[in-house]
Amino acid sequence: MSAAYAKSSSPDETFSSAHEQMEKMVTALRSTKMLSAEHSEVETFVQEQGRELERLLYQAHLDLRSERERPVSVRGADEVERPYRRPSRRPLGTILGRVMVARLAYQALGVVGLHPMDASLNLPPELYSHGMSRFVAEHTAMMAFDDVVGELLTATGTAVGKRQVEEIAVRAANDFEAFYAQRRAANDVLERTDDLLVLTFDGKGIVMVPDDLRPATQKAARKKVRKLFTRLTTGEKRNRKRMAEVAAIYTVPRFVRTPFDILVDLYGEPDPEARRELRARRPKVRNKRVFASVEHDPQLVIDETFRDAEARDPKHRRSWVVLLDGNKDQIAFAKAAAKKIGVEVTIVVDVMHVLEYLWRAAHAFCEVDEDAEAWVQQRLMWLLQGRPAGKIATAMRQSARAANLDADKRDTVHDTADYLQDYAPFLRYGDAITEGLPIATGVIEGACRYLVKDRMDRGGARWTLQGAEAVLRLRALRTCGDFDAYWAFHLREELRRNHAERYADARLPDPLRPLRRVK
Repeated sequence: MSAAYAKSSSPDETFSSAHEQMEKMVTALRSTKMLSAEHSEVETFVQEQGRELERLLYQAHLDLRSERERPVSVRGADEVERPYRRPSRRPLGTILGRVMVARLAYQALGVVGLHPMDASLNLPPELYSHGMSRFVAEHTAMMAFDDVVGELLTATGTAVGKRQVEEIAVRAANDFEAFYAQRRAANDVLERTDDLLVLTFDGKGIVMVPDDLRPATQKAARKKVRKLFTRLTTGEKRNRKRMAEVAAIYTVPRFVRTPFDILVDLYGEPDPEARRELRARRPKVRNKRVFASVEHDPQLVIDETFRDAEARDPKHRRSWVVLLDGNKDQIAFAKAAAKKIGVEVTIVVDVMHVLEYLWRAAHAFCEVDEDAEAWVQQRLMWLLQGRPAGKIATAMRQSARAANLDADKRDTVHDTADYLQDYAPFLRYGDAITEGLPIATGVIEGACRYLVKDRMDRGGARWTLQGAEAVLRLRALRTCGDFDAYWAFHLREELRRNHAERYADARLPDPLRPLRRVK
């Protein structure tokens, strides 16, 4: 057995290096040179030398634990006793710098050795500490991997490669789904209210490395011949993207409005007091959860959101509203998810997408923008007053024939009419605003912008599937205010899978405390 285990040092001896570093810093700060230095130079000195002091304190604490480690009985999950002990050491990369962990290894013939001190410290199997992992997780949610590399070096003095940063982020996010599943199981999200339960979905493309595109997109990308050498054209960019499904669920009180209220909200009012009064009455969204996945199929993401909704309202007593932009696949997925759990939902297609179609038709009929705006407002008012979208579509086609439009303009009008006809069951805005239901997808559009576009849609960026999924999860945790709770859960899961599951009956033979069982 090494000297470290043969005898114990006094705490003063163990922390002697830290004391020496402290004395060195105090001596330097008292020196003539430092007394004549500018404050920024003093600040840099204290920061850099203070980090080394912190690292030495950390190292001394680990050394003290190793000196006080006592022999224990170690039986693995394989029910094999490990009677042989030997000293061993492993490095640990921390936000303070690299330290060494000295501990006893317990071994037996033909089986993997175990280290009870690793369990006591909840050490990860990889090099980097959980403190380092958290730093990377929080920063990769906000900035590019390259920027995180630089931030790590500046803030901690630790050099970590870009690939390692991405790998750390992936591991840090791997308990995302389990975290929310246990919240549902524990009834942590149950809501006792009659307010609306709103579920909303959208898709957003992310540029991927070729190997991580979906099979159909991979095939299309291989067939596509580049038109330009210096940049990708619109169609070529699409063939390099994989769609992320973005979801949001929230609770909001009913907000009964009139058609005039909607027009005021959309177009303003000569008397701004009316608009301010309307916005003051608008209820606040609460208990909002947003998330996205580029790895899972849209149906799985929508099913996950419906499970969240059922956990909030298990007896289906509330009104469930599904807000979409008109994507037919998403409508089908939402209907399938609702059928699976046996709940009735009201599907509403976003009014802003309807307005886009109306504006296209308006420009086919009207040469002047003011006339086009009046045309759009009239048809929007009809929809808000409850006129069936199918009848508006029929009238639109008749107007196109009467106006003797050219082929292109006629096709534009017919496209809009077809849209209104196809989505008529989901455009019952008169009933929706009378019942106080939302008719616009602002929440999910904001989620798409924050979760995906602001972080993932940077010039030249190409994502791996694992890296993109990890960043989406970490950004979602920050957005929902769940990061601290998630991290506590993540550390418990790390202890369970990295240590407890390797011991008989999940009992950790902690060498510094009595036996404890990890559930």
